[in-house]
Amino acid sequence: MTRGKAGYWWYLLPGAVAFTAVVAVPFGANLYLSLTKWSGIGDPRWIGLDNYDRLLHDDVFWTSFRNTAAMVIAMVVVPTLIGLVLSATLFDVIGRRFGQKTASFLRATFYLPQVLPVVVAGILWGWLLRPDGAVNAVGKAIGLGEHDWLGDPKTALPMVMLVMIWVQIGYPVVIFMAALQRVDPDLYEAAEIDGAGWFRRFQAITLPQIRPETFVVTLTCTIAALKVFGPIWALTRGGPNNATTVPSYFAYNAFFNKLQVGYGAAVATALTLVIVAVSIGFLKVQGRAES
Repeated sequence: MTRGKAGYWWYLLPGAVAFTAVVAVPFGANLYLSLTKWSGIGDPRWIGLDNYDRLLHDDVFWTSFRNTAAMVIAMVVVPTLIGLVLSATLFDVIGRRFGQKTASFLRATFYLPQVLPVVVAGILWGWLLRPDGAVNAVGKAIGLGEHDWLGDPKTALPMVMLVMIWVQIGYPVVIFMAALQRVDPDLYEAAEIDGAGWFRRFQAITLPQIRPETFVVTLTCTIAALKVFGPIWALTRGGPNNATTVPSYFAYNAFFNKLQVGYGAAVATALTLVIVAVSIGFLKVQGRAES
C-alpha cells in the first residue's frame, strides 16, 4: 500500500471508534450477560448456555417470533406493494395529468404518519380503538355494535397490523417516487403511444427501473419489523395473553419487569443474530439480482 493510499485510513477512524463504542462494546456486554443469571443487582452468576436452552423451550418466545412474521407482512409486504402502486400512480398518472405539485402534495399526505413519533401514533390509535373510542362509536351508529379491538386476542394483532400499515405506507411511496425522478419520461410517452396501458407501463418500465430502491425499502422495513417495539408498547403492552408480544418487547419485559437481565440479554442476542442473518441474505440476493 502506497503512502498516499494509507493516509485515507485515517478518515475511517471516527467511524471505527463510533462503531466500537455504540455497537461492538454494547453487543459484547450483552453477549456476556446472556450467559449469566442476573437481576440487575449484585454480581452476575455465570450459567453458560442455560438461558439459550430456556429460550428454545419457551412458548412465549416462539409466539413472539410468529408475531414478528405478522409484523413483516404489515410493515414490509403490504406497504411495499401499496407503495409501488401509489408511487407509480402519482408519478405516471397524477403527475402527468394534474401536475407535479398535486403529486407532491399527495406524496406528503401519505408520508405524514411517518413524521409522527411512533409512540404518539400508537397512543392516538389506542384512543380510537378502545371500547369507548371513535371506531366503536361509528360502529354503534351504523348498527355494528361495539368491540374491544385491542383487548380481544383474536383482533388485537390484526389491529396492530393495520396501524403499522398506516404508519409505513408513506416511506416506500417517498423512496419510490424519488427513484422514478431519474426515469426518462420519454419511456412512458413512447409506451403510451404504442398503446401500453398503465399496468403494462408499470410492469415493463416502473418495476425494472426502481429495483435497487425496492431492495433498500424491503431490507430497511424488514429490519424495522424485526425490532419493532414502540407501537406494541403504546397499544397493547404485548397483550392480551401475549397475542401481540414481539421479541423486542419480550426482551424488555424480561429486563425491566421480571428483572431477568440475563434472559432478556439472551433474547436480544438471538434477535440481533436474526437481523444480521436477514441483512446478509438480502444483500446477497441484491448482489445476484444486480449482476
